[in-house]
Amino acid sequence: MTTNESEMSLEQRLREAMIACGDTVFTPSTSPAEAFDGLAEACRELGIEQWDVYAERGPVARLEEEVGELLGKPAAYFPSGTMAQQIALRIHADDAGSRRVAMPDLSHLLVHEDDGPRILQDLRIEHLTTGRTTPTKAHLDAIPGPLAACLVELPLRDAGCLLPTFDELAELAEACRERGVALHLDGARIWESQQWFGKPLADIAGLADTVYVSFYKGLGGLAGAALLGDDDFIAQARLWRHRMGGTLFRSTAEAVAALVGLRDRLPRIADYATWGRALAAALPAYITVQPPVPHTNTFLLYAAGDPDEVNNRLLASMSEHSLAFSRPWSATEEPGRVMTEMTVGHGALGLDPSIIAGHLAAIVD
Repeated sequence: MTTNESEMSLEQRLREAMIACGDTVFTPSTSPAEAFDGLAEACRELGIEQWDVYAERGPVARLEEEVGELLGKPAAYFPSGTMAQQIALRIHADDAGSRRVAMPDLSHLLVHEDDGPRILQDLRIEHLTTGRTTPTKAHLDAIPGPLAACLVELPLRDAGCLLPTFDELAELAEACRERGVALHLDGARIWESQQWFGKPLADIAGLADTVYVSFYKGLGGLAGAALLGDDDFIAQARLWRHRMGGTLFRSTAEAVAALVGLRDRLPRIADYATWGRALAAALPAYITVQPPVPHTNTFLLYAAGDPDEVNNRLLASMSEHSLAFSRPWSATEEPGRVMTEMTVGHGALGLDPSIIAGHLAAIVD
């Protein structure tokens, strides 16, 4: 080990080792120069010759049109999903004259956004579900009183990317309509969820009043998001975007990257999930998969072990095989167990899932 390596933390060494690997189960990383070279070429391939100006015209308008056609609703571009979803819930709350909204306690808005919906939008949050449970009509029925909106995260990421069945989601949507509650889909990973539902994206989005989608997760864009809803909702959303500083002078790079993701990544996302299920089926019994049969290309792995010991074995294995097959493992609330999140990317499609399962087994055995 060199002096520089000895001074780096285990986390830093793992990060460096993953970047240095020749093969990866995940999405291969690129340098900023490579990414921007790719965007320049994409502009030529897609015939993009005009900048957007304040999210109007150019590739932003084209992106909104393509996303709207895919999901069957008018769309508005946003620089971030955090802003987009707070605006969506605020509009529903203002329209309903109620600040109460229901969402899972594991929702991204509650776990990862520093209490923004409550502090900034004065929303009153009711827990639609608690823990690793996908929302159903019964959960909505258990919340008495008026509600402005019901948020469903597709998939519920912190529960291992869990999804309801399409029929369960449709039943919940009907219950919302009967009760006068707006149904909002947190569709940050709706692209990854389509295969599970076995329906066109427009059919999934059609169950809801409003939908949020992300452009940088499964689609691999630089950043950005969109809100979808009816014409009045989109007009209000654009107004709130401007009020909250989200109408940037230019978003051309982000929009082009999203268009490339729709063109190149979206058609392959189902293959990532299929590969992930093959990996899960090949793992030994002492590695627990959550959910047991992955719903999307992202799922959780659990095993007995100490985080530092497992991560040191992971580091040695990645260095030996020049293969990034796992992210770092962390301790769980249960003593003596560790976990990691697995997100299968296009780098996996040229690899044998049974071989990757063997590497995972070796580092936690």
